[in-house]
Amino acid sequence: MHLTDFKALTFDVYGTLIDWESGIIAALDPLTRRVPGSLSRNQILEAHAFHESETQRQTPGKLYSQLLAIVYKRLAEEWSIPVNWDECLAYGSSVRNWPAFDDSADALRYLKNHYKLVVLSNVDNTSFAHSNEKLDVTFDAVYTAEDIGFYKPSPRNFEYMIGNLARLGIEKHEILHTAESMFHDHAPANRAGMANCWIYRRHAQEGFGATMNPGEMPNYGMLFNSMADLVKAHQKEVSAGITVRR
Repeated sequence: MHLTDFKALTFDVYGTLIDWESGIIAALDPLTRRVPGSLSRNQILEAHAFHESETQRQTPGKLYSQLLAIVYKRLAEEWSIPVNWDECLAYGSSVRNWPAFDDSADALRYLKNHYKLVVLSNVDNTSFAHSNEKLDVTFDAVYTAEDIGFYKPSPRNFEYMIGNLARLGIEKHEILHTAESMFHDHAPANRAGMANCWIYRRHAQEGFGATMNPGEMPNYGMLFNSMADLVKAHQKEVSAGITVRR
């Protein structure tokens, strides 16, 4: 499999292009600083992953910003910290402050010259609009959980994306799903029969952080530790004369 085999790159955003773990840790600081003793970064992220995935499963139609407010409330209860609803809502709107990875914008600008770029994200449209400003690229299509009414890893998200991309003239075999999360993205991409590329942002860390453990590890066709590494691999293929095979 080569990067030049594909016509479109479909992206998970949070964890792949946006450094959501740093954003989560910073936005939870008003809560976690009040927890007796100390919580490690991974303990915080893993607790967040549990409550986020459970809330997404139980209330798939809830907007992500509203869902995050519930996650904050559940975390506060788990850690026995009293909070008011305004604090929960403030956390729900914190996505706008989550930073992009340093290499994301430059990588996307380069890739835009070679691919259709598509978003498949567990987020609401307003939150994504703030993130998109940091990514500084116009995506060819944006499919959010708000649009679909479900959250990944539901197969409905991938069915929705594949169906809509077909209407844009992009068939499933022409798509490379590009993501960090094994739980949200690679496992359902495997089930959907999609080619996939793992952007292993957490390669220097243990565990799965802000995403749930997927259990049995999904398969992946390519692996890069960053978006910059993906770009270098594409440039190497082009320099070697590896042509598009569709």
